[in-house]
Amino acid sequence: MRRAALAGGGAAAAAWSAPALAAVCPPVAGALGIQSRLPGDPDGVALTFDDGPHPEGTPAVLDCLARAGATATFFLVGEQVERHGSLAAEVAAAGHTVGVHAHRHRNLLRLTPLQLAADLDRAADVIAGATGSPLRVHRPPYGVFSPLGLRMVRRRGWRPVLWSRWGRDWSARATARSIADRLTRRLTAGDILLLHDADHYSAEGSWRRTVAALPRVLEAIERRGLRPAVP
Repeated sequence: MRRAALAGGGAAAAAWSAPALAAVCPPVAGALGIQSRLPGDPDGVALTFDDGPHPEGTPAVLDCLARAGATATFFLVGEQVERHGSLAAEVAAAGHTVGVHAHRHRNLLRLTPLQLAADLDRAADVIAGATGSPLRVHRPPYGVFSPLGLRMVRRRGWRPVLWSRWGRDWSARATARSIADRLTRRLTAGDILLLHDADHYSAEGSWRRTVAALPRVLEAIERRGLRPAVP
């Protein structure tokens, strides 16, 4: 009896933690239907940016993308959109895809069902209201889904999206070279690249290194005969 109870508890714990592992274990993401690559695109690479809008980082990223004629996906944070709504509108007006990150940047595993539902709904209202864009994709803070969060996201008609390569640009130790090297080493069609256009929740000034790395990343994409796409 005790052994069965322990086994049952272990299975429950594994089921609870599985979505949280998706960001670091692609087979888990695939098994749960969480997108971490572009399906069926022979030459596309997705540039994605989290945590904005930011009063300096977002305009700098938008300028760099515009010069390259590249499109990207921005996973916006509701509380930052409330502060910088005009910047969120600029993202959409420039033709980029707008996604939901959260209203407040918190680990979903720490939220109650009511807190989680309220956060997702407020984020959707604020982001859609500022951008006028349809919301179809979602990425959770820290890339950590909870089982309940995954269900709630899908009930709202959003597709859960993670990434296949990251620049670790949020780190205080990151440099433009390290960011670009991490993202472009062994870069292949179908990769989803994770960057940040804001430092609200990461090392102060980290967006500057991201902006400095972005031209190198775009050049590497072009050099490999690939093109920016959206997930």
